Amino acid sequence: MKILVINAGSSSLKYQLIDMDGEKCIAKGNCERIGLEGGLFSYENADGYEIDKEVYDMPNHTVAFGRVKAALTEGEGKVLNELSEVSAIGHRIVQGGAIFSKSVLVDEKVIEDIDGLSPLAPLHNPAHVQGIRAAKAAFGDDVPQVVVFDTSFHQTMPAEAYMFGVPYEFYEKYAVRRYGFHGTSHRYVTARCCELLGKTEGTRIITCHIGNGSSLAAVKDGKVIDTTMGLTPLDGFLMGSRCGAIDPSVVTFIMEKEGLTPSEMDTLMNKKSGILGISGVSSDDRDLAKAMEEGNERAQLAWDMRSYQIRKLVGGYITALGGLDAIVFTAGVGENQCRLRKEILDSLSYLGVTVNEEANATRRQEIEISGPDSTVKAYVIPTNEELVIARDTKAIVEAL
Repeated sequence: MKILVINAGSSSLKYQLIDMDGEKCIAKGNCERIGLEGGLFSYENADGYEIDKEVYDMPNHTVAFGRVKAALTEGEGKVLNELSEVSAIGHRIVQGGAIFSKSVLVDEKVIEDIDGLSPLAPLHNPAHVQGIRAAKAAFGDDVPQVVVFDTSFHQTMPAEAYMFGVPYEFYEKYAVRRYGFHGTSHRYVTARCCELLGKTEGTRIITCHIGNGSSLAAVKDGKVIDTTMGLTPLDGFLMGSRCGAIDPSVVTFIMEKEGLTPSEMDTLMNKKSGILGISGVSSDDRDLAKAMEEGNERAQLAWDMRSYQIRKLVGGYITALGGLDAIVFTAGVGENQCRLRKEILDSLSYLGVTVNEEANATRRQEIEISGPDSTVKAYVIPTNEELVIARDTKAIVEAL
């Protein structure tokens, strides 16, 4: 069974074709600047070798899907003889609200519900709806589609973890609560960690998805009991360009002093803050590390803020979990930044946590980085959200 995994943004469409016989990626790529001048299409083979990268105008997602179809079935990078070899399409959806606690088969009601959740994710859900409808237009009604939600893995949180301390009426009227994100990633690395531990029941795990966008999750018996992102992906700790959790009065204070609209303040907190805003250098961790090496004090401050905030949150989650059996690092920074991992693990030395320095120097591969005498297991587990989506899609389609 071959499954096409789609992650549609407002002006982009990332895709990956996975052969579920062996769970191997066959081809992948991205359609960028959809609806804008100078659209860019890229296509790679299973080894990451770039077969095609070209300027290609894509006025909408339907045209983008047409270009993907052509790349998969024609020319040098052809991996399908016929489009009918695609058995199903799986979509990543950012916000499933309290409606969707698991992945589901797409029908018109599901599309309407996803669209109805757009106020909770105005930059994402409308784009996902476009992607679903464009896939239907490109592949027809005979190819089943499945949606997998970033928020669903976090639906096991208890009310005391997901509720905010604002009047209850706003939860009733507008569903204002903590939802959490990166759920597909947290779900993948949690399952893999449980395999490595040899059990799910009785486990207490903290998963650290650290990238340009970042979040932690506290997972007990394989189920999330708390996570750092909230109503939106803005909550939590310092990220690439997001501020993370701050005193709410900071928001109103800056708006009043600078004369900012809610939209302008939202942009400031999401796109101009975080490591970028503090360092004044970049939101990219590699640029931050280079600036630190050159003695940039603000870059060092940004690093120290993020490290401290993560360590503080990890400590709180250990209390919430009643102890800790394993901690997992994943995503771009988590999989590559050995210094940050060591700082976090060293802060847990009071628990008997030790670090295998040689293993921790490894990048982008699954490995245990805790020492042989460590009381807590520490792992780097590269995430694979596309595979989770493909697995859910396969399971749902096979049950039809």
